[in-house]
Amino acid sequence: MTPRKASRGRRGDGAIYKEASGLWAIAIELPPIRWKNDGTPVRNRKVQRFKTRSEANAALRDLREQKRQMGTLPGSSPTVASWFEKWLRVHVVPRKRPRTADTYRTYVNQYIVPALGSTKRLAQIGPEEVRRIEAYVYSKGLSPTTARNAYHYASAGLEAAVREGLLLSNPASRVEPPLAGIPDLDVFSLDDAIKLLEHLATHPDRALWMAYLLTAARRGEIAGLEADRVGDVLDISWQLQRLAYTHGCLTPCGRKRAGNCPDRRLDVPNDYQVRPISGGLHLTRPKSRAGWRTIPLVEPLRSVLRSHIAGMRPNPWGLLYAGTHGRYGTVTPPDPDRITKEWPKLRNEVFGPGRRVRLHDVRHSTVDLLYLAGVPEDLIQEIVGHSTRSMTRAYKSRSDLVRLESAMQRLSALFAIEPALPSSAPVER
Repeated sequence: MTPRKASRGRRGDGAIYKEASGLWAIAIELPPIRWKNDGTPVRNRKVQRFKTRSEANAALRDLREQKRQMGTLPGSSPTVASWFEKWLRVHVVPRKRPRTADTYRTYVNQYIVPALGSTKRLAQIGPEEVRRIEAYVYSKGLSPTTARNAYHYASAGLEAAVREGLLLSNPASRVEPPLAGIPDLDVFSLDDAIKLLEHLATHPDRALWMAYLLTAARRGEIAGLEADRVGDVLDISWQLQRLAYTHGCLTPCGRKRAGNCPDRRLDVPNDYQVRPISGGLHLTRPKSRAGWRTIPLVEPLRSVLRSHIAGMRPNPWGLLYAGTHGRYGTVTPPDPDRITKEWPKLRNEVFGPGRRVRLHDVRHSTVDLLYLAGVPEDLIQEIVGHSTRSMTRAYKSRSDLVRLESAMQRLSALFAIEPALPSSAPVER
């Protein structure tokens, strides 16, 4: 069968024709990227094939519009897997904190790429494919919050592709994000907090656990406390985190684990401050500039920490909560992950197995107690290290019945009218 002659348009606008295979093809001219020895440019065209002429016409219109807006067209569309891998490497890792970049990587590898299709071309991603992300997350039995996060991370990656000229528009912008789930936090009431403090009075690690309850500090901020940052105030300007190394060798070193590479390096932004401690453990700056804060030490935490410092075993890092390991009592830095695993044991000792308060939820509990104590919101924001008041309000888990009753009593006082009492005396006529 003889191929149908291409329909003519304006020069450079592209053409559409039917091939001998029966498929409809579109071709549009691109700027040259190679030249012959005599300096003559080698013709460069973008060609796509479709089953029907209507599909080809629609694709040609899109390409013409993209070329009009951007001035050129990408030579070929990368696969979903290759683009998101590049996006993580080029756009995310150099600009995001390591733990944040790890979260992005987890979402990309576990939800976004599998849902969109690893080998699918990026140019083929439309709203329908983006909607598959939400369905894929729910098929794994995961929460609406996870689905919403996956959508936003995917949208950020696709928006970067638009900026690089790989897409004309972001298909995620034409899809409504998944609805946020309603958080179901279990936090401590005032009575719970008092019960926990009473239990900690004789606990060997009371200095650690009381610091979490009475400061609203994050896990790594307490784990990374140094003795010289504890005085009349608690200086929270560093946090302890486990960071992953990557191979830095130009030629393969043969080590399977990147941490054993002789030229190992950390993938961190240029402005990221790091102090190595041991292995993968590092002291890093808090989450935001607002996280660099000082908290006045008051009782009972002040006495507990001073007593702890007076009796603590010296360690090469000056860390407040260093421990020992092995039969010879080797001094080791605290492990934030181990602290997280130890927390449920303590919680169950005090409250039984029915409570679901996570270690990070203790921070929510402390925010609730600060509100209950009548502390102004701007001071609560400064104590917990939030950059905005809206973040602090988000940490307030629920209305407290004590404060609600006090508020309603004040409302009642506005209508303080003595009720008319029934009289037993006869009515004179």
